[in-house]
Amino acid sequence: MTSLQLVLLVLAGFGAGMVNAVAGGGSFFTFAALVFSGLPTLDANATSAAALTPANFASVVGYRAEVRKHFAEMLPFMVLGMIGAAVGAWLLIAIGDAGFRPTVPWLLLAATVLFAASSQINRLIAPFAASSTKATRWLAFLLIGIVTVYGGFFGAGMGIMMLAALTIIESGNFHKSNAIKNVVALLVQVVSSALLIAGGLVHWPHALITTAASIAGGYLGVSVARRVPERIIRAVVVTVGAMLTLVFFLR
Repeated sequence: MTSLQLVLLVLAGFGAGMVNAVAGGGSFFTFAALVFSGLPTLDANATSAAALTPANFASVVGYRAEVRKHFAEMLPFMVLGMIGAAVGAWLLIAIGDAGFRPTVPWLLLAATVLFAASSQINRLIAPFAASSTKATRWLAFLLIGIVTVYGGFFGAGMGIMMLAALTIIESGNFHKSNAIKNVVALLVQVVSSALLIAGGLVHWPHALITTAASIAGGYLGVSVARRVPERIIRAVVVTVGAMLTLVFFLR
């Protein structure tokens, strides 16, 4: 690893931790930095997932009161998350880098669109959350299953769709939905990271540097959240995502 690559990983990890503390989307930064530091796209995706997992424990700790209160109700979602993550990680390992590389620009495009349209998605699901039916709840539960598979495979933008589905199931109880989302997303990352590590896809020097920087960025991200409006952070994430999408389509 060159000095330039080291600096790039530190900056990307720090930026990822900071934006994840405010709006999400940090994996855009780390995935790109790991690819540009010389890792194959598959290994970069796996290393990014493993590197950002420890910092996301803070999200669960922040909702510890809701987690304790609703833990029994969370169990089906937790089981679904672990199964979906295992399936997604298995698919990722099975197709290998040659199969994963052509999907990267499309995955980046999908994640960028999700981040850009997150406000519109929230407004769209609001009527369903206020008067959800048995059919819409089952469709939302199915969506969560699909999203957890996607989370084990790639992950960027997973939280947006999961929160939208949970808001329908929980009839608009945002803090309960967000607590469930954080727990399930963490389990998705833990399970998928464990399988990717077992598959030998995680590069530990890169992962440890990125992890340390992301924890520092996450800690400082709280103070940033108090000063910078979330819409500005989201605009930065969408801009980075759009630039990466264009770069990977042209590669």
